[in-house]
Amino acid sequence: MKIINISCLLCVLLAAAASGETAADFHKYLSQEHELSGAISLYQGNKLDEALPVFRKLIKDSNPVAEYYYAFYLESGKGIVPNQAQARDMFNKAFRGTYSFAGKGDALAQNVLGLMYSYGDGVEKDYVQSASWFRKAAEQGNADAQYGLGLAYYQGQGVAINRVEAVSWWRKAAAQGVSKAQFNLGVLFKNGDGVVKDYAQAVKWFRKAAAQQNAFAQYDLGFMYANGYGVELDYVQAAAWYGKAAAQGVAEAKYHLGVMYESGRGVEKDYAKALNWFREAEAQGSAPAQSRLGVMFYQGEGVGKDSTQAAEWFRKAADRGVAEAQNNLGVMYENGAGVQKDYAAAARWYRTAAEQDYAAAQGNLGLMYNTGHGVAKDYAEAIKWYVKAAGQGDASAQYNFGLMYYRGQGVEKDYAEAAKLFRQAAEQGLDMAQYDLGVMYGNGYGVEKDTATAAEWLRKAAAQGHAGAKKALEGLEGKK
Repeated sequence: MKIINISCLLCVLLAAAASGETAADFHKYLSQEHELSGAISLYQGNKLDEALPVFRKLIKDSNPVAEYYYAFYLESGKGIVPNQAQARDMFNKAFRGTYSFAGKGDALAQNVLGLMYSYGDGVEKDYVQSASWFRKAAEQGNADAQYGLGLAYYQGQGVAINRVEAVSWWRKAAAQGVSKAQFNLGVLFKNGDGVVKDYAQAVKWFRKAAAQQNAFAQYDLGFMYANGYGVELDYVQAAAWYGKAAAQGVAEAKYHLGVMYESGRGVEKDYAKALNWFREAEAQGSAPAQSRLGVMFYQGEGVGKDSTQAAEWFRKAADRGVAEAQNNLGVMYENGAGVQKDYAAAARWYRTAAEQDYAAAQGNLGLMYNTGHGVAKDYAEAIKWYVKAAGQGDASAQYNFGLMYYRGQGVEKDYAEAAKLFRQAAEQGLDMAQYDLGVMYGNGYGVEKDTATAAEWLRKAAAQGHAGAKKALEGLEGKK
C-alpha cells in the first residue's frame, strides 16, 4: 500500500531502539490518549475535517499514533495539500514511535501497529505480526483490535481461517459498539457463514450498525425489509433505509431505490427519479443499473423511447455478466430493435443468460429451439429449456411447453398435460394461456367440458385485449 523502507525484523528492532522515546515521552503520550481516541473516532466516522486539527496539534508533540493518521491526510490530500514524500516519511516516523509504545503495553498503540503491519504503512506488510499485535491489544479490551483480530481470523491473514474465532472477536467488538463488527455479524447471520442462518439476528445487528450511520448496514437493512427477511415485508421501510444508504453514496442502494421508484413500491412511482438513481448508480459502476437504464430507454420511461440507446445499455451490462441484460439484448436481436435482426446472436445471448439460470432466457432459448430460429430446430432441447424455465414459474415457458403437449411436438400429444400447463400460465395472467385454457374447457379437451369455466377464462383474456378471446366469448354467449 505504501513505499517501504524497513524490510526485516532486525531493521525493525534497530529502528525501535533508535526511536529515542523516553519515559517522559510515553507519559506525555498517555496523557493525550483520551484526546487522541476522540480524534480517531471522528476519523473513523468520516468526520475528517473535525479530526484534522486534533491530529495536527498532537503531532507537534511527536505523538506517533497521531502521526500515523496525519500521514493519511498527506497521502490523500483531504483537507491539506497532498505530499507523498512527506506521507511516506510520516508513516516511517509513526511506525518507530508506535512500535516503542506498543512494546510498553499500550493497547491503542498495539492496535495501530497491527494496522501498520496489515497494510504495510511504514513497515513491510506482515500479517503474522499484524495478528499478533491485534491480539495483544484485543486481550486488553481494545474494541478496534478485537474487530481487526476477528477480520484476520475470517480472512486467514496471519492466522488460520477460523469462523468461530472471527465471530467470537466480532461479538466482543460489537458489544463495545464497533459498527463494522456489528455489520459483519449481520452479514454472517444473513448468509449462515460460520453461524446458523438467522435473519432475525441479522436484522438485529444491521439495525445496531445502521443506527451508527453505517451505510452498508443501512443498505442491508433495506434489503431485509424489501424481502421480508427477519422482519415483516415493508417496502416503505425498505425505501427509507435504501435512501439513507444512498445518501451516503452506496451504489447498490441507489440502484435498489431506483427500482422502487420505477415500480412504485414503498414510494410513489416516479420514472424521473428512478432514472436519476439509476444514472447515479451507473456512474459508480453498477452493472445492474446499466441494465435498468436499458429498460427505461426501451420502454420510454422517464426518458424518450430509444431502442438504440437501450441496446447500448443492455450490451454494457450484458458484457459484465448481468443475466437480465443478456436476455434483453437477445430480445433486441430477435426483434431487430436498436440492432440489426440476428437470430443467431439472439440465441447466443439467451444461452448466456440461461446458463446463469435466468428463467426468461431459458424460456426464450427453448422457443428458439422450438421454432428453429438462430439454432437448428430441436424439440428435445426446447423441452429441456422449457422445463427449467417453467420450474421457476416462467409463465411464457409454461404456456409454450403446454403447446408442445397440445400439438404433440417432441412429446406424445396430451391435452390433460397441456391444460395443466396452460392453467399455470393463465393463473399468472398470461392472456394467451387464459384464452387457450378457455378453449380447452369449451371443447372438453384435457378437462371436463365446462362452459361457465370456459367463459370465465375467456373473459380474463378478453379483458387484456385478446381479440380471439373476445370473438370466442361472443360465440360462446351466443349459444346460450
